[in-house]
Amino acid sequence: MKILIVSNYLYPETGAASNRITQMAEALSKNFEVSVVTALPNYPTGKVFLEYKGRFFMKEKIKNFDVRRYRTYNSNSKNAIKRMASMLSLGFMMLFEIKYLVRERYDIVIVQNSPLLVSSFAILYTKMFSNSKIVLNVSDLWPLSALELGAIKKGRFYNFLERIEKFNYTRSGLIIGQSNEIIGYVKNLAQTKQFFLYRNIPRIDENTKKKHAKNKPVRIVYAGLLGVAQGVLDVCKKINFKELDVEFHIYGMGNELNNILKYLNYSDCNIYYKGSVSSNEIKNVLVEYDFSIVPLKNRIYGAVPSKIFELTLLNIPIIFCGGGEGAQIVRKHKIGFVSDPGDYQKLEENIYTAVNLSDKKYKELVDNCCKAANVKFDFSNQMEEFVEKLTLFSSKD
Repeated sequence: MKILIVSNYLYPETGAASNRITQMAEALSKNFEVSVVTALPNYPTGKVFLEYKGRFFMKEKIKNFDVRRYRTYNSNSKNAIKRMASMLSLGFMMLFEIKYLVRERYDIVIVQNSPLLVSSFAILYTKMFSNSKIVLNVSDLWPLSALELGAIKKGRFYNFLERIEKFNYTRSGLIIGQSNEIIGYVKNLAQTKQFFLYRNIPRIDENTKKKHAKNKPVRIVYAGLLGVAQGVLDVCKKINFKELDVEFHIYGMGNELNNILKYLNYSDCNIYYKGSVSSNEIKNVLVEYDFSIVPLKNRIYGAVPSKIFELTLLNIPIIFCGGGEGAQIVRKHKIGFVSDPGDYQKLEENIYTAVNLSDKKYKELVDNCCKAANVKFDFSNQMEEFVEKLTLFSSKD
């Protein structure tokens, strides 16, 4: 079976989206012939990576799958017009993919959603120029997520995006979502579709997992995107890590980074920025810490931070600041502590409790992570079920 994956993000970019698609492509390539269409890597800076500069189009091979990359207009600006142009550009570049859709006769095209407009172009071209079946990978609920983050307001533009969203759902034969909330939401708009719960579970080497007891002083880490949605700058300002006698170490990049660095330059606060490392390296870094903060500035319906699964698999207890399904997972499996978005008083109380856990109680948290990883968050089991689902989906008329 031949599969084409369309995604704005892919390795060597960092972040949840690129990790998810790269791992999916790599795993599927063990069973099927897989190709990926994407942009020249530019996330999160909005600038094409140095080794890819000066290219308009290129082919390469990553692991066992083929990649076709196109030059796009890239921007991480908050300006709505620039962001729209950035989203549209890969859709327009995909005009060059039509010949591959016709020639390669893919059995399945898996489309990453969002960005919405890239998804809609991919679906439209597939419908027009091939008989491929369409699988929509819904990782977040746009435009609802943008509304909840305050990035856009209700009005004509929001209504336009809702129409695009519904077009994507109703024109896809199988919809996979990273949370039960996403699947429930989409079912209301596309009730006759097939669905599959596909968590953003990473693969972790058994030898990488955390094995040591707590550090003295206790060290807490955040590793990921330093954006508005995460609100790491507010965590730095609102939590007195020095008074708690705990170190807070930050890894990552994003549009809040400069403000975080400015704050750290003028503050004596036990907070340290450690730079940005690759998705492969970060696993070895994370296991040196005792807890990880996973913050969300606002409750985003359908969102389950992928860090929850990665940290659980690494046996690192979680201090979660957010609501929804992510909070339910942390509570249900007893793998950490939970506070509501923006409740910094409760977050500070949770950090105090975590720091002062006895060795026995801390070991219980680590053991709970291990149990959840083995029973619920196993990548191989999920992929085996997904391969079976795709095979059945492809064979049906």
